[in-house]
Amino acid sequence: MNLKKLSLVAILAVSQVAAAVPAFAAPVSTTTISGTVVQAAEAIPTPAATLMPESTDPLPPLASPGSATPTPTPIPTSIPTPTPVTTSLPNATPVPSSSALPAATAGPAMTPLPGASALPAETPGVITPLATGGQIIPTAGANQLILMMNSNKMYMNGKEYLANQPMAVKNGVSYVSIRAMVDMVKVKYTYDYKTKEVIVTKGDSVMRFKTDSKIYTVNGSKETMKGPAYQFKGTFMIPLTSITKALSLKYSVDNVGKRVILELNTKPTASFTVQPTEIYAGVTPVTFVTKYSSPNGSPIAQEVWNENKKDMYDQPGYYTITYSVQDASGLWSDPYTATIQVLQPNQPPVANFSTDKDEYKMGEPVTLTDLSTDPEGEELTVEWTNRALAYFNPGPVSLQLKVTDKHGLSSTFEKTINITNEQLYTQDEVAKLFTVPGDIISMDGGMIPGLPNLAYNLSSEPYTLIRSNSPETVNAEGVLYRETSLGSTRFLVHHLNNMSTRQKLYVIATNHNLYPTTITTQYLGIAGPAVSPGYTGKISIQKYFNSMLTNSSYGTITLQPGQSIPIMTDVSKIAMKPGEVLSLSADLFSDLAVQYDVVMVEQSKDPVALLPTLPLLDRDGVHNRGTYPDSTRVISVFDQVGATQSKLVLGDNDKDKNLVGTDPMSGTEASNAGNFGVLYKIRLESVAKNTLITFNPRGGIYLGSLMVNGTIVNLPNKGSLDSSDMNAVVYRSGNYEGPVDIVFSVASGSNLPVNFVFTPIPAPK
Repeated sequence: MNLKKLSLVAILAVSQVAAAVPAFAAPVSTTTISGTVVQAAEAIPTPAATLMPESTDPLPPLASPGSATPTPTPIPTSIPTPTPVTTSLPNATPVPSSSALPAATAGPAMTPLPGASALPAETPGVITPLATGGQIIPTAGANQLILMMNSNKMYMNGKEYLANQPMAVKNGVSYVSIRAMVDMVKVKYTYDYKTKEVIVTKGDSVMRFKTDSKIYTVNGSKETMKGPAYQFKGTFMIPLTSITKALSLKYSVDNVGKRVILELNTKPTASFTVQPTEIYAGVTPVTFVTKYSSPNGSPIAQEVWNENKKDMYDQPGYYTITYSVQDASGLWSDPYTATIQVLQPNQPPVANFSTDKDEYKMGEPVTLTDLSTDPEGEELTVEWTNRALAYFNPGPVSLQLKVTDKHGLSSTFEKTINITNEQLYTQDEVAKLFTVPGDIISMDGGMIPGLPNLAYNLSSEPYTLIRSNSPETVNAEGVLYRETSLGSTRFLVHHLNNMSTRQKLYVIATNHNLYPTTITTQYLGIAGPAVSPGYTGKISIQKYFNSMLTNSSYGTITLQPGQSIPIMTDVSKIAMKPGEVLSLSADLFSDLAVQYDVVMVEQSKDPVALLPTLPLLDRDGVHNRGTYPDSTRVISVFDQVGATQSKLVLGDNDKDKNLVGTDPMSGTEASNAGNFGVLYKIRLESVAKNTLITFNPRGGIYLGSLMVNGTIVNLPNKGSLDSSDMNAVVYRSGNYEGPVDIVFSVASGSNLPVNFVFTPIPAPK
């Protein structure tokens, strides 16, 4: 090759380099700032493919020669003398070349800065501090990291460092070397070659960044970046705004100085909790559980508490406790402060009661008034000995009351009354006259079926009943019931989890209409999960009636066309353990037809997402499911009730016929055995004075509730109605004749039929 040809090649090469490097990167002559002569550092060439003219990042694109310059950040009047630079990171051990991150490909050869010796050879992946002889060091405050745009230069604490790749703009997004950032911020990282992920650990947070992906995770939660991470010449590059967010770093942009200034929060944090939550002076040992975190992973060097931290407090009162820690790098956390209350040691309750008299006739009611108190105002457990409505043997009677607080401290009070030889009432009369509603009295169960039946008029209200009770014992995930209903819809749901995992029960509503559909919840009662089917049935009916009185469950929800959402969501708040039962009673109204699905799935699964693929479960052949019209029965009795003993039978499929409907999942006819879910509205127009109304089970054990004249009565208050000789007191008419309204619905888990018994009783003496 001749000299002329060589000259031409050289000219072309120079032209290409000049075109690739922005004008601002060209060497600059000596500049004077406030009397100080500073030489500009030579620009580090950057591959042309990484320099993009536009950016949608919060970092603005670099200004071209002649373009408008943004208002500059104020420049100090003088530049401090640069601090001498060492060849290793401050307070850090250099990372060996066998680090988990891929080795960085060496960049272009570099010309030593004026007045400085040649740069040391760069170990792949290591950020190398530069000697600073004569070049400008951007002004930086304490705990600041400065990144130079379109450069691999970084400045911290008066020292200049080189990243393994310069800051670059790709597809409008500013990128930096993740290795350079984590090294400077001093957090832990590794590289997973199988998944091509960089794993960064800062305190309790674990962040994972994947090659060619816009998604990164923080402790498993997904975050989206402005652009995908990529590898360039062995360096893992990541959007600057993403790593600053992940590491919780604040930054600002200096367009004039063409730099990004990051604020490094390197202080450790510390906190504590106190156990137990209730502390009693001189009694309770106190434990302080500390929590510590360091942005750079430094261990604790020392910790400091104020004088109020004690293992036990002698005096009651409020104590403010302060806790601080210092890490191995010498930085202190901000003080963490909490105030605890030390209580007066628990004092035992004081048991006490009074009687309305000291002497009574045989069969005369004894009125007891509990006067017990607790110094802390806690609710007390009450236990009576020898208490009765009345006594039927003459002589002294000792009554005893024991009260216990929640800490186990108790107190006992005893009083003796005297019973004379004179008799006021018989034992049977006392029970009928003075037993409180919900308590049990004994009555010959064998004679009750022979009592005359009340004559009544029967009508109904158009409430569609969805009874989901088969399979009652659920052995697999799936759809327990599926039905479409319009308008007034009543639900009775009762299921047991018989699987080995925790399950959740859902009622899902789907709108298949072309228009939005509104569902109004009117009344609602949910009970469980619990192991007793009878208990969940009783409590769900009790809550259902309470919502009628208080309107506490009223609410509306609107479904858009095609939308499926869980409704009555309290039923799915708590997962059912194996062997546990959930019961639900509810009244809803929808302005358009709605598909309702009762489903059971494992607690972690999304029932709406699974709904299209869940199997329809078969009924169990023992219990009942079906859709039944006209599920509100109105019983009107116009004749006087109570002048003679009589009864009203419900749920026997004779006097009270079963509702007939369909099982929509099999397309077969269904009969609602026991009329579970039916709401009975019983109106007794004329109840004679001195009439006792009791509730008598005929088919087996019963637990439930009902409403009488707007008051909820338990059936029974304690225990259960276990035999046909047991009657729960429902109502006593007293000295006046008048109407009585009873609202009743059979509780899930109980047995049918049942009787209401109307018995005349003597007038009080």
